[in-house]
Amino acid sequence: MGLLKEKKRTKGLVARLASGGASASQISPLRPRYLERLPPCTSACPSGNDVRGFLTAISLRDKVGASLDEACERAWRCYMETNPFPAVMGRVCPHPCEDHCNRREKDGAVDINSVERFIGDWALARGLAPGRLAGEGPKAERVAVVGAGPSGLACAYHLARRGYPVTVFESLPLPGGMLRYGIPVYRLPRAVLDAEIQRIVDLGVELRCGTTIGDDVPFADLRRDFAAVYVAIGAHQGLKLGIPGEDGPGLWTGAEFLRHVNSGKRVELGGRVVVVGGGDTAVDAARVSKRVSLDAAAVSRRLGADVTMLCLETVAEMPAIGLEIEQALEEGIRIEPAAAPVEIRRDGEGRVRAVVVQRIRPGGIDDWLQGRRDVAEGDPFELPAEAVIAAVRQQPQLSQLAAAELGAGWLGADDWGRTTVAGVWTGGDNVEPGIATTSIGHARRAAECIHAALRGGSPAAADEGAPLHHDRLKLGWYEPKARGARRVLAPEERLAAPDLEVDHGLAEEEAIAEAARCLSCGSCFGCEACWMYCQNNCFTKLQRPAPGSFYSIKLEVCDGCKKCWEECPCGFIVGE
Repeated sequence: MGLLKEKKRTKGLVARLASGGASASQISPLRPRYLERLPPCTSACPSGNDVRGFLTAISLRDKVGASLDEACERAWRCYMETNPFPAVMGRVCPHPCEDHCNRREKDGAVDINSVERFIGDWALARGLAPGRLAGEGPKAERVAVVGAGPSGLACAYHLARRGYPVTVFESLPLPGGMLRYGIPVYRLPRAVLDAEIQRIVDLGVELRCGTTIGDDVPFADLRRDFAAVYVAIGAHQGLKLGIPGEDGPGLWTGAEFLRHVNSGKRVELGGRVVVVGGGDTAVDAARVSKRVSLDAAAVSRRLGADVTMLCLETVAEMPAIGLEIEQALEEGIRIEPAAAPVEIRRDGEGRVRAVVVQRIRPGGIDDWLQGRRDVAEGDPFELPAEAVIAAVRQQPQLSQLAAAELGAGWLGADDWGRTTVAGVWTGGDNVEPGIATTSIGHARRAAECIHAALRGGSPAAADEGAPLHHDRLKLGWYEPKARGARRVLAPEERLAAPDLEVDHGLAEEEAIAEAARCLSCGSCFGCEACWMYCQNNCFTKLQRPAPGSFYSIKLEVCDGCKKCWEECPCGFIVGE
């Protein structure tokens, strides 16, 4: 049926409905309805953060009658529903959400990470506290968490907000896990980390550092004394390269090296360092090598160790954060792409003197790792070195728990963190090596499952549907706005003061402007397009609007012209 005939038929149905001659079910199938859709940024966030929610809390503040302070607090509380570390993650997360932002198809992804950092720092400056979830009173069941890294602390946070007494056991002297012992201070100032951890402790969480499960407290005691146990020991054990000459002084694993430096221990590297790997740990190790080797004379020459990275990947394929790679290159670190170490050569006294390197064909990584050497290109060559840092692989030290029931190696779990051992959940890097926000997502789901199990139920899975992509939006409706530029110290400033934070993010006004670049994909943002285009006055402005809720629809006067959902820029209005 043509659109004109359909409109005439619909008007007739509306008239008969008004006189009692038709049922509501006979109204045109072209009538609009509101359908909140999942934005791709949230879909891509391993923590499940409501990215659109915290961005629009700021960007729509004037439309909902909120002050800037009210809007920032709403944004922070929205974020804290899923993740207790906005200021930390705003500094260290590689922000996969931005890779899926629909604004990429227009003028660049929203700098979600910088807004995340802004609301985190804003809340810390004002001493905001999350508090217990509404309706949740104190619980009798005690929960033990093994490991005070991002996953263990996040699980403790979500359980404490539900009223559970939680005790976190940590073998290292201070909490934070890889956030403290694996990430350099110039990326994550310890005052920021400590402040966000303290908020979790202030919820009533007991933190027992310097306590090793297995040595100091048997794992069996946890299972006996606590109603549930969450294991989040991470993957702190770095693995060697498996090549001749690696046994002996002068070789570090990436995790071991960073833990030494971040613990304040002195590390002697010499003047030439080779770092093997292309991930974030490798880049961190390379940049830290440059810094720990600086002396007064070197600072004046803007020099540190001669640092070279060997990566099986091309630079474009390196899994490390792109901005970190760029800054490493700016600081004088060389990257040898598509290159594999095949031997470490030592002098007569056993000291490292060189790494033998073999070029491989780009794209031949998998073949090389599986032992097929026909992807080699050219002859091997020597790269002079006095220290080698192997930052290629890590694994959990599960044996330290002395818990035979957990097995060896990596811990297995379902999507809710449940293991095959009754009363034991797990998450984080000891399940799969990844980024901190993934570990935090594991913790949130496990906490929900633990809560459901202790209350005699099952966790409720959210059915959010498929994410809304840019081809369902009207990108041309939105005003072009360039992405904000972060404030980053120049290379000479970084090396002159190695502990200074390098990336300073966006200033307040810039972060607010960046939040306003959000397209509000799949949720009403009060643009008025539907209200303006509707000739039958179907849309009524709400007296008390809120993000996602600005109008009501009077379907009894709708003639099914479908103009509203054709003109809706964010995909919130759909036709049946």
